[in-house]
Amino acid sequence: MLAPFPQIVDMRCLAPVETTKPSSLAAQIVPRFQSIIQRGRLSLLILSLAYLCSACNASEAESTKKEAGKKRAVPVVVATATQKTIPIQLSATGTVEAYSTVSVKSQVGGQLTGVYFQQGQNVNKGDLLFKIDSRPLQAALMQANAAKAKDLALVKQAQANVLKAIADVNQAKANVVKDKAQATNADVQAQRYASLLNKGAISKEQAQQYQTTAEAQQATVKADQGGVANAQAAVAAAQADVQNALAAVASDEAAIDNAKVQLSYTSIYAPIAGRTGSLKLTQGNLVKANAANAEDSLITISQIHPIYVNFSIPQRLLPDIKKYSANGKLEVDALPPKDAGHPVRGELTFVDSGVNTQTGTIQLKGTFANADERLFPGQFVNVVLKLSEEPNAITVPSQAVQSGQQGQFVYVVKPDKTAEMRPISVGDTVKNETVIKQGLKSGEQVVIDGQFNLVAGAIVQVKPEVGSKR
Repeated sequence: MLAPFPQIVDMRCLAPVETTKPSSLAAQIVPRFQSIIQRGRLSLLILSLAYLCSACNASEAESTKKEAGKKRAVPVVVATATQKTIPIQLSATGTVEAYSTVSVKSQVGGQLTGVYFQQGQNVNKGDLLFKIDSRPLQAALMQANAAKAKDLALVKQAQANVLKAIADVNQAKANVVKDKAQATNADVQAQRYASLLNKGAISKEQAQQYQTTAEAQQATVKADQGGVANAQAAVAAAQADVQNALAAVASDEAAIDNAKVQLSYTSIYAPIAGRTGSLKLTQGNLVKANAANAEDSLITISQIHPIYVNFSIPQRLLPDIKKYSANGKLEVDALPPKDAGHPVRGELTFVDSGVNTQTGTIQLKGTFANADERLFPGQFVNVVLKLSEEPNAITVPSQAVQSGQQGQFVYVVKPDKTAEMRPISVGDTVKNETVIKQGLKSGEQVVIDGQFNLVAGAIVQVKPEVGSKR
């Protein structure tokens, strides 16, 4: 073993000092310390040489390993860079939402007498769903019809009274005409006898008699005119009775219509086409009218043809949505779980009017025909929104792209079967394919498996991809 490094000695101790001891003692101490120092320096030199030798050996081993890696063929799987049209897409997670949902409730109370569907069944708009006991409402309709018949009779009676009052008016007018004629004749007689009285042909009593008769006739005419006014007032009153009776009939008709409407509520039909949910009540149960709680509804129908898929994107992507949607409707693909290979195709139909300030996202909705019913309300799906297409893009499988200290790169297999580490610039990734913006040409082969055993310039042995036919 090497001698341990000696402790540091203050060299000032080696300087000659005055001492009472003999000088031969100093001569013995100084050489001993110098020997110790020389042995320490020698130990340091030996350690340094050992370290340098080990580093050189490691460097030579690494170099030898690289050289061996280049000479030994490394088995790899390759793929060819292709040029194709790549869609520009956005991906998100969405939730399927019914196009519309209706909670069916009864508008009248009563006993449920019939259920005409199975829960979970698809129904069409207008299909009969339930029947409620209609007997009380049928009785109410009959009562309303009877009240109308009674009031119609009153209308006819009032109309007859009007006719009678009009006849009375005509009679009163005739009396006025007759009495006016008699009054005129009596007035003429009174004037003639007044002239005879002035001539002394008759007595004063006779003249006064005719004058009294004329005045009486005038009073009769005035009375007849009052009778005409009274008869006309009776006509107006009779006409008012007719209007009141007609109003009563109109009220009865409204009551009949209301009774018919209430009676129609005893048969409940599907308001929309869709799929029924869980049945809340069965035949024989009592039904509440206009139940306030959703739990008291008879059935829930969800329209799933068409259907919505609700999803959100970051607000920074909103300008892209506006840009590409200006050219027309954008396509949306929904990929149900365990069925991602067959997306359901729809189109973007809704962009929310504002950004959610809590999440920094904006809500979008796609509408899907859903003819095969692969989408169900409440289902989580992967959503791919296609914005546009990038023609003539160079693509490689995503597993070919590697990351290093200098950035991203791929291993390119050259015609001489050696590997070249090629720096690249990447774009979007679509369906496990990555767009290469710079660094590759169409037709070049890149390594997609076995990269970790490669170094630049290594010889490669191309082996078939697992599952391929060779």
